[in-house]
Amino acid sequence: MYQLYGHRNSGAAAIEAALELCQVAYRFIDVEASAEAAQELARLNPLKQIPSLQLPDGSVLTESAAILIHLGLNFPKSGLLPVEVVDRDQAIRGLVYIVSNCYAAIGVIDYPERWLVMPDEAARQNLMAGARERLHWMWEVFSDLFSAELYLDDETPGALDVLAAVVTRWAGTREHLRQARPGFYAWLQRIDRHPVLAPVFARHWPG
Repeated sequence: MYQLYGHRNSGAAAIEAALELCQVAYRFIDVEASAEAAQELARLNPLKQIPSLQLPDGSVLTESAAILIHLGLNFPKSGLLPVEVVDRDQAIRGLVYIVSNCYAAIGVIDYPERWLVMPDEAARQNLMAGARERLHWMWEVFSDLFSAELYLDDETPGALDVLAAVVTRWAGTREHLRQARPGFYAWLQRIDRHPVLAPVFARHWPG
């Protein structure tokens, strides 16, 4: 059985949603629920980052893009990755774009002191504001570059759809996109409502 380490309102939601699309058994381990769970995460992933996924054979995968690619390749019927090579290459490109640009910026916004030698409040606020502005611009670029790769109508949502739907929930991104890229914003809402994904998102973001 897969064991997914995460907590609510986190990037683990993308992996949980992907596991649901794969229709495989998994256990969600909330690392904020107990000291033991947090210690186990630290043993599996020294960076203590989530999501971390322990595979049925006991090996460990970290990094959201790597996990989603693993699931897409091992469960091709899930639709997480496109069948056509050209389309699959672009989907993988989009996953790497999100984690290296957008997801990374969230870490700066949430933990600016990690990036400052002298983390006084003025420096923290300046760094956070700059990172948030660049994050919103990078999502505009994503919308312009990858719209053709995204789930539409009755197709199965893929890994790129799932990760975008999760990572856009932070740092005011959805509010920004509603004005700057209304078509992309509407697509995100459609992903939120997908019958397989909606229960997962409701657990992470109730109400």
